Amino acid sequence: MPATRLATQRVEKPWGRHHLWPGFADPAPDADPVGEVWFQAEGDTRSELLVKYLFTSERLSVQVHPDDAAAQKAGYPRGKDEAWVVLAAEPDSTIALGLKQATTREHLRAAALDGSIEQLMDWRPVKAGDVIYSPAGTIHAIGAGITLVEIQQNVDLTYRLYDYGRPRELHLDAGLAVSDPMPFTPTTHVREAAPGRAILTEGEKFVMERWTRPRSLTMPAGIEGWFVPLTGKGMIDGEAWEAGEAWAATGEIAVDFDEADVLIAYPGAQAIG
Repeated sequence: MPATRLATQRVEKPWGRHHLWPGFADPAPDADPVGEVWFQAEGDTRSELLVKYLFTSERLSVQVHPDDAAAQKAGYPRGKDEAWVVLAAEPDSTIALGLKQATTREHLRAAALDGSIEQLMDWRPVKAGDVIYSPAGTIHAIGAGITLVEIQQNVDLTYRLYDYGRPRELHLDAGLAVSDPMPFTPTTHVREAAPGRAILTEGEKFVMERWTRPRSLTMPAGIEGWFVPLTGKGMIDGEAWEAGEAWAATGEIAVDFDEADVLIAYPGAQAIG
């Protein structure tokens, strides 16, 4: 199919912001803050991946996602691995990934109930350019002052373990059942595949690439790819694009630009080409 510009859905969140990112209009000062922007074909649950931008002013909840098997047992099409590309971060911004040391689910439950889970989490500093792959089962929380792009398996399925006293539902039974109460071991190893082409994630549920030079990539039959321009503007399949959009395509993804920074994502464990 030709490249298709995806619909944009702005999502208000208590931890969102009124100042977003180039390419996105700021909400009015008296409006609720925007925390996420989703890119998705309207009503689409068939696509394997989903693209989001996140804009944080406070810590997000401590949460976990199930893997494919656990999600399907609960009636969902797939689990939720996700990956983040940090676009901007304040000097003291952190993301919690896993625990400082291994513990039991019983201890984790008690810590979620009394709030000490914050001290169990491994809060790691982040900066612009960082790439993090968070597989299902990883207990995590995105901190304040961060702008990032998230690529995830396409399912709206989050188990919230702790939310700093906010009046939102927790999902302790379901979340603890799928949690890996262990330290986090990074699996992301960025590699340069060619000049202007970096492979950001590989060997997991999906591949992410970052292009800073024009190039093309041909998706195998039946595989959909996502094109996410971070900066710049150009052409894809004869259509004009600019930063702040996301596109889906099958077949050849040919991207042309003078100067830009773009992400390409597609399902599968290995980079194409």
